[in-house]
Amino acid sequence: MATQVPGKKYDVGGVLMERPFKIRRLGHFGINVADMEKGKRFYRDLLGFRIVDVRDPLGGKPKPDAIKDFGDHQGYFFRYQSDHHAFVLYNHNVRGAMDRLGRWRKDVTVNQITWQVQSLQEVVEANDWLTEGGNNMVRRGRDMPGSNWHTYLMDPDWFQNELYYGIEQIGWDGYSKPHSMHEGEYHEFPTLPHRSEYAEVNDAIAKGMDPRKGYRHTETLPETYDAQGILLARPFKITRIGPVRLFVTDMAASLKFYRDTLGFTVTEEVVYKGHRCVFLRVNTEHHSMALYPIELRKEIGLSEHTKLASFGVQVANYRQLREAKDFLKQNGVEIKELPNELYPGIDYSFFAIDGDGQAIQFYYYMEQIGWDGKARPAAQRRAVKPGVWPETLDALSDSYTGETLLGPWN
Repeated sequence: MATQVPGKKYDVGGVLMERPFKIRRLGHFGINVADMEKGKRFYRDLLGFRIVDVRDPLGGKPKPDAIKDFGDHQGYFFRYQSDHHAFVLYNHNVRGAMDRLGRWRKDVTVNQITWQVQSLQEVVEANDWLTEGGNNMVRRGRDMPGSNWHTYLMDPDWFQNELYYGIEQIGWDGYSKPHSMHEGEYHEFPTLPHRSEYAEVNDAIAKGMDPRKGYRHTETLPETYDAQGILLARPFKITRIGPVRLFVTDMAASLKFYRDTLGFTVTEEVVYKGHRCVFLRVNTEHHSMALYPIELRKEIGLSEHTKLASFGVQVANYRQLREAKDFLKQNGVEIKELPNELYPGIDYSFFAIDGDGQAIQFYYYMEQIGWDGKARPAAQRRAVKPGVWPETLDALSDSYTGETLLGPWN
């Protein structure tokens, strides 16, 4: 058991660290919407996330009266690459009506913020260490669909964070693991070491289960756009998710949670119109998360019904970013351009507003942090004029660097 001892170092895969786990990246993210049909149109049809699984929280039982007027009650799991899911969409009102543990908050429309660690042992020891530290832990084990081992905890504003390991991968044929193979769901951790995923699949096949009977997405739009030599249904391809931007009620408490408890590194702080804004990272990108005081929400014109400032999606290149902006406008999406000071480390960017008023940040470039851990000085960053989008840009030292998308765009 990983206990909290002042000054103790923990063996994380042979490297001594301050915690018994190390977050590597944002793995997946979830949003709740009031209108599921608008949500599916925005995230599936327009943004291009592919449905990989559908989960019925009722387990196939008839709808109770408490949720009968809330429309589609199912949860949708989406991917943009080989991870089983990178994005999750749920009905906000349904989740509120079905909540039995007191987690639901009207203005917390994020259903999960999920951070990847690198082993099952890290998940188990993180759970022990975080529990001993008095954190607001809510569940642990292994969920289906996705097959990932996890522990969940709440931040000071009741944003639900998940640490996970081992998400299912989708292959060239696009099929997810069938529901008949979901018997590996756990509500506690197993005794370690646990058998491998390979052994689990072999056992399922030996029992007569067919791994090719899972869900496969059907594209809703024709492939009519030439995206640098590949025909796509949209003129862009999402190649990375994040950063997550949150409005918080107590900056000191939130910073303590993400920096001191979960181990994020503060990259930069800015003061915008008297408001302190903090940018934190878990890897080499300038920031994986940004924290803004709740008082800033109204001042910059974002929806007052949610504490989500924005969720980021990176597209493959600058040309695609410009074309994505035009494509979304032509399809009736509201576009906002917020002050560049609010997202240092990104130059050209815009915010697309979903049907519930939540902001999705589009960008093509994220500044990378080198071995010395220092961000580029603000004076050496590319100057961006509001509302001006050049046809082409000069390269920077870290243009098109960072995490690379594996596999084909379509």
